[in-house]
Amino acid sequence: MALRVAVGNNKGGTEKTTTVVRLAEALGKAGKRVGVVDFDPQGNASRRLGWKDGTDQGTAKYTVAEAIAYQEDPETRQKVVYEGQAATIWQPIGWTAPFAERIRLLPSRYNLEDRNTEAAQKGAWRRLTKALKGTDDDLDYVLIDCPPSLGHLTQMALAASDYALASTDVEFDSVEAAVRYRDFVAASAEDLGKEEIPFIGLIVSRYDGRVGGHKGQLEGARQIFGDKLWGVVPQRATILNADEYAVPLDQVRDSHEPRAVYELLAERFIKEVGA
Repeated sequence: MALRVAVGNNKGGTEKTTTVVRLAEALGKAGKRVGVVDFDPQGNASRRLGWKDGTDQGTAKYTVAEAIAYQEDPETRQKVVYEGQAATIWQPIGWTAPFAERIRLLPSRYNLEDRNTEAAQKGAWRRLTKALKGTDDDLDYVLIDCPPSLGHLTQMALAASDYALASTDVEFDSVEAAVRYRDFVAASAEDLGKEEIPFIGLIVSRYDGRVGGHKGQLEGARQIFGDKLWGVVPQRATILNADEYAVPLDQVRDSHEPRAVYELLAERFIKEVGA
């Protein structure tokens, strides 16, 4: 089974999706087999990985919402999520780079939001765990892009994960929300069927050293997270352009610096999570 990592923050706009996509890219380039679970109803990770949902052609593809959907057991008539239900829903990403064949996707779109209404069903928090079972055994890692919430979807993601990682930008509210995510992870393991969910680190993104507030918030994050602060991704138009045009950083001009940063972060990831 792959080692699974939930990437989260209790606030939107904190570069969670960029962190997931660019870590997947760097890990894929390093020869690792990576799965990305887009568990945010916004579906931004899916789009940035070049996936198209087919709705424009009238051939809408299945997504993670169907992977965790309840089915009626014909014998018991009870609603269940079958083990391995995600097997037929994993899909290739849309990038054409040679390493892209080592990355695959459980995509998302807005209808994932509907799964929140089923939170009261028995064992609902285990749905992603059951759906993934046996479907990622050929992968090294699975990165789960959580929504900006500590609610039902994030709890499902954490229950399915071996580790938790936070992503933030350099704003007070974002760093504070990363602390809430870290503390929630520590407090919720038992309720999510785990002895523990190790919180392994924080990645700070969109840093601009010319902005005084950024310097102060980065120093504050260092004091709070200590050696769990893995590194700092500078604010660069090349990252924004790669996200905007749904391509690897390799295909954007002058992207050497951010590529090097994410490659170093991938090395830290492998060290912390295991090969």
